[in-house]
Amino acid sequence: MRAILTLAFLLLPVVAFAQVKRSNPPALSKPTGYTHVVEVNGPGKTVYIAGQIAIDKDGTVVGAGNMKAQAEQVFKNLQAALEAAGAKFSDVVKMNTYITDMEQAPAVREVRARYFGDTTPASTLVQVVRLARPEFMLEIEVIAALPAR
Repeated sequence: MRAILTLAFLLLPVVAFAQVKRSNPPALSKPTGYTHVVEVNGPGKTVYIAGQIAIDKDGTVVGAGNMKAQAEQVFKNLQAALEAAGAKFSDVVKMNTYITDMEQAPAVREVRARYFGDTTPASTLVQVVRLARPEFMLEIEVIAALPAR
């Protein structure tokens, strides 16, 4: 009985936590600021964060006409939403970015790099004609995977 309890105690972390594996297969190009493949195995919690735009908590648009300022606000909003769910950027496994001007993507990438560091999610970046309001230049939605608690 003691051996069974010891074995169960040792295996508990393996079965109780979702395992996240990030990889960039050598057959694909080397990504900059994202990961090609993110796998989540095991029990856990999945958090879906709706598209965040450059609006502060008071409903004021931040950075009209300024992509970097909008990106800063969007990532602050994402951080607040993730924290409310008990998550952080390192838990994000998928990110979809909608941008109205691809020429300004470097400004978004610069801000994104500060928030994600080396723990990058699978990611999609697309240019769209327009977002919900004309002053919005950027919208980002994310999915996070957390271990079971």
